[in-house]
Amino acid sequence: MTARAETVHALLQGHRSIRAFEDRDIDPALVERVLVDASAGTSSSGNLNMVSVVTTRDRQRKARLCELHFDQPMVLQAPLVLTFCADSHRTRAWLAQRGARLGFGDLISWHVAAVDAVLLAQSAALAFEAHGLGICYMGTTLHSMGAIAEYLECPDHCLPVTSMVVGWPAEAPAQRDRLPSRAWIHDERYRRPTPASIDRDYGPKEQSNWERYRAMGPEMQQRMAEHGITGLAQFYTSRIKYDPDRFRADSDALRALLEQRGFFP
Repeated sequence: MTARAETVHALLQGHRSIRAFEDRDIDPALVERVLVDASAGTSSSGNLNMVSVVTTRDRQRKARLCELHFDQPMVLQAPLVLTFCADSHRTRAWLAQRGARLGFGDLISWHVAAVDAVLLAQSAALAFEAHGLGICYMGTTLHSMGAIAEYLECPDHCLPVTSMVVGWPAEAPAQRDRLPSRAWIHDERYRRPTPASIDRDYGPKEQSNWERYRAMGPEMQQRMAEHGITGLAQFYTSRIKYDPDRFRADSDALRALLEQRGFFP
């Protein structure tokens, strides 16, 4: 393995989601450098760069974002919150100003811009980690997308896709387990899982993650008991975690929001 490959390997293996941060600011010049480097090193469909990033450092503004992110304390504790937006508004303004045929106001354009935003976010995450910073993605962005867009004053054809908190780590959590490669790397064609392969590939993860969630304390154990949860799979689709009813409602809201913002005419 080359020295460069070894560096990338170590960086990837060193990733952790950080939720506790030192009371220490990040130099704005470093933030800009990381984001510019991430943009240069990230693929962009058609090189249209249909992404915008909103930086939030002000504590009062972070307090409102904290509410929108379901009151997760790390939003307030981290010195920086980044919101990555799928943005074809700027592209459409450019087209209109040049007298070009107006496009990029459809579902495909949302998909392209959203993928570009996530790609940029991951490149930025790795770059921040290379500088010794820690990050944690905020999945709550998807459930508060409309409210976050309104708060950040996003125009039509511009919506938040993902967010991350960034700061100097005040914790060193263990590496989270992942499914083994045999479960998700397919040779030539998709290989459907079997009952035996599900047991084999999910077994260790079920045990370790179940123990981790139960270790959150008696309150969590009591909630699990109240909902009749006896294993990790039941927990993941319970009302405590990823409630299918909530996801269905939020999916309907997302479709309505895409229509309202011009991505789903």
